[in-house]
Formats: sequence, C-alpha cells, structure tokens
Amino acid sequence: MFYFTSTFLVGLFILYNVILVVPMRERCVIERLGKFRTVLEPGFHFLIPFFDRVAYRHETREQCLNIPHQSCISRDNIQIDVDGLLYIKVMDAYKASYGIENYLVAAVNLAQTTVRSEVGKLSLGQTFSERDALNTTIVREIDRASEPWGIKVMRYEVMNITPSSNVIDTLEKLMEAERQKRAEITLANAERDSTIMLSEGQRQEAINLSEGERERRINEATGRAEEISIIATATAEGTRLVAGAIDKPGGKQAMNLQLLESYVNRITGIMKLADISVVPAELAKMEGLFAGIEQVAQTTKGGGPS
Repeated sequence: MFYFTSTFLVGLFILYNVILVVPMRERCVIERLGKFRTVLEPGFHFLIPFFDRVAYRHETREQCLNIPHQSCISRDNIQIDVDGLLYIKVMDAYKASYGIENYLVAAVNLAQTTVRSEVGKLSLGQTFSERDALNTTIVREIDRASEPWGIKVMRYEVMNITPSSNVIDTLEKLMEAERQKRAEITLANAERDSTIMLSEGQRQEAINLSEGERERRINEATGRAEEISIIATATAEGTRLVAGAIDKPGGKQAMNLQLLESYVNRITGIMKLADISVVPAELAKMEGLFAGIEQVAQTTKGGGPS
C-alpha cells in the first residue's frame, strides 16, 4: 500500500512538472539547467522534468502603478508635493526577466526622478495649467529609459499637485488681492461708462436744443421773409395802382387832396398828445391854405387838369 501511494505521488509530481498550462494573460520564461530556453505563449506545453523550469511569469496586461507623492521644487523655487499613476505593459518577457532585476520597482523610481526633473523646469502656475504637457513629457522620458527593460509606458497621470501650507496662504492672499483689483476695475469701468453716457446724453440734449432753436429761427426768418415779400408785393402793387391813378385825369388833384388830409390828421394827433402848443409855420398862411383847398376842390369837381 505504501509503495502504491509513493508511486502515485511521484507520478503526480512528474506530471505536474511535465505539463504546463500558460494563461492568456501571462508569458512564462523557461530555463533549462539554469540557461534561458524559450518564452512560452498562452496554451498547453510539455516540459522535461528536473531539466526545465518556469523561471519567470510576467503579466502581459496593462498594469497601474501608484507613484507616491514626493517633494519637488518648481522653477520659481516653490516646494510642491506631486503624486500620480503610471500605466505600463510588458512587451518583451525576455528583457523584462533579464534586463532588470525588478521592472516594477525600477519603473516607480524612474517615474519619481523624472517627475522631479520635469517639475523643476516649470513654474508653479505652469504645473497646473500645463498638466497635459507635463504628463506627455514624463511618458516620453520614462519610455525612452525603460526600453531595455522590455516594458512600454502607456501613460502617466498627475493626480495631485499640492503646494506647502505657506504657499497656499500666499496664493489665497494673491487671489483675494486679484479679486479685489478686478472688483475695483469693474467699478471704475462702470463709473467711467456712466460718466460717458451722462455726457453723451447732455451733449445730445444740447444738440437737440440747438437744432430746435435753429429750426425756430429759420422758421421765424422764413416767416419774416415771406411777410416782407408779401408786404413789398402789396406795396409795389399799391404804388403801381396809385401811379396809374395819378396818370389819369384829375389824379394829381386827388393825390394832393389825399396828402393834405393826411397832413391835417397827423397835425391834429400831435396837438392832442403834446403838452405844449405846436403850430406849424404853414398855418400862419391860413389864407393861402384855404385858397389852395378851395381850388383843389373846385378842380376835382370840374374834372379838368390842373
């Protein structure tokens, strides 16, 4: 019974070392008597017991490595803590086995040193605003250095960029001052715009008033011109009619009589308004005056020429 059991166990041990099933997500590096033999792809394989052994197993899926936060000094001498995530993938199982002792530890350390180097080239503001460019640069530098290890750096993502507490206090004060400055600028611009709008309104009001005054004066001048034109036309027409009437028989005598009546009426009005007695020199010749009036009247009745 013991012999049967021993034989069964030995058979299982040999079978276990003969048959190898490689999963889809792995690559197995086989050594024969301590020397590299081959890299087994996923599937069913046979090994020579006690001669062949699986020296390394490598994960071929993309792996995510957490890069611990570390203290960095930016270009403007500000201390900040930076952490991130590094995504790598094994591309060559042979190089990953014999190119470096532990590619995972090496990738993390390389990422840390590269991050410190690249952050030192940027100012604090650039580390926040140019995060995508920083990620691209870190991936390029790590991928170039890790090529002999048989791994491929897929991407790097900066998770947190944390300045020191003193820097945070200073930044908050700067932000508050910037907000205050923007508020003052906004108020100043609003006041300036208000002043401009008021002046524009006053200017437009003055223009409107001047335009109205100009229109009024133009209308008044036009009215006066039309009035003068009408009066002049009427005067000219009246003068023409009077001249025509004078040229007719008895016209001159009628004209003289009209002038005499107008003269007498004017003198009468002056005498009524004056505080002193006003006697024209012509009134001293009363005989001649009444004689002339009588002659004019007779002439007018006779209708003959003077």
